[in-house]
Amino acid sequence: MKVYRNIIEARNIPHAVVTIGTFDGVHLGHQAIFNKMKTLAQGIGGETVVVTFSPHPRQVLNIDSSNLRFLCTPEEKLKKFEEFGIDNVVIINFTKEFSRTPSEVFIKDYIIDNIKPAYIVVGYDHHFGKNRMGDFDLLTDLMKKYNFKVERVAAQDVENIAVSSTKIRNALAVGNVKGANRLLGYTYAITAEVVVGNKIGRTLGFPTANLELAREYMLINNRGVYACLVDYEGKTYKAMANIGHRPTIGDRSEDNPIIEVNLFDFDGDLYGKQIHVRFIDRIRDEEKFKGLNELKAQLELDKTEVLKRLMDPDQ
Repeated sequence: MKVYRNIIEARNIPHAVVTIGTFDGVHLGHQAIFNKMKTLAQGIGGETVVVTFSPHPRQVLNIDSSNLRFLCTPEEKLKKFEEFGIDNVVIINFTKEFSRTPSEVFIKDYIIDNIKPAYIVVGYDHHFGKNRMGDFDLLTDLMKKYNFKVERVAAQDVENIAVSSTKIRNALAVGNVKGANRLLGYTYAITAEVVVGNKIGRTLGFPTANLELAREYMLINNRGVYACLVDYEGKTYKAMANIGHRPTIGDRSEDNPIIEVNLFDFDGDLYGKQIHVRFIDRIRDEEKFKGLNELKAQLELDKTEVLKRLMDPDQ
């Protein structure tokens, strides 16, 4: 997959099949668009092109920025594009000046004059350009003028729920990782660096990897205990994670939660290393216990329950 950070460099892509958007999470709806693009590209001997933006438009325009959370980092998004078979990605630098570009001007000056698409493929509710005035109807009006074709992909439903990034974020916010995973079409995960903690878990027989959550606007699952799978150095480990402020120990503020992960059957030093944590299911709420002995007893019960959930995720 080729990545272009200057749209002029994308001028030689043959018979381009283009889509445009932010694609947070690269969920089942996005994947349906990509599948349509690949089918069209194969039919004309062309290549697929995703046109996306960095930073995210809502960051630049300060739209509800206090509650702004993303399902994946820009790097993770690029990996998903490649995983789902995209040939080319064009990243446009999103600025306030760029945000004032009228919809038709954007299509003409950026997409037509540079990429020269054979097709533009959009989702069922796609909008673009200044004040999001551009839509499927505008593209339909423009296609004869600029000699391209337009395809619209219908909403993707999972259990009668139309897939969207917002619905996935809402599911994760209440701890419904199984529901979020169904809408994503894969397991929600984070990649983070392991940092030194207070090492109390080690004294309880449950040494934990404390994760440094460095990415800005990162979405953190609802607080509680989770069944997880951890990928590290080519191996996968069963694990349980706690997200919260450790009320029994009382060393974490309410607004500064931490993620601690206990890897089963792992013996090694993870400090300074990155691990990939996949969230499979939520076990329980975070609780405050009377002391460390009571906490340890609950952790034993949690481990048993986590192993059951990992054996049978549908229970």
